[in-house]
Amino acid sequence: MELLSLEPGRVVTSRQGRDRDRSFVILRVEDDKYVYMADGLSRRMDHPKKKKIKHIKARPALMDMRQAWPSGHMLDSDLRSFLNDNGYGMERPLCKED
Repeated sequence: MELLSLEPGRVVTSRQGRDRDRSFVILRVEDDKYVYMADGLSRRMDHPKKKKIKHIKARPALMDMRQAWPSGHMLDSDLRSFLNDNGYGMERPLCKED
């Protein structure tokens, strides 16, 4: 089984924490221990989540951030659309429903 690289644009799923089982897109790799990621909904691009690499699982979907947005101006809606189109959209609401 080939390991998937953790790079900007890679879809990952959280394995630990209150965001467990939610999918995100890596925005930046800080070092060999941490990444910054966002999903455009619960974690926006202007305030990405810092997460330990050991607490995430890489998925095969890879977003080509340079080709899709050559100006470098991505929107939160772009992340949400990419995740939904590839089957990684939100499966549970952000708050409890009565």
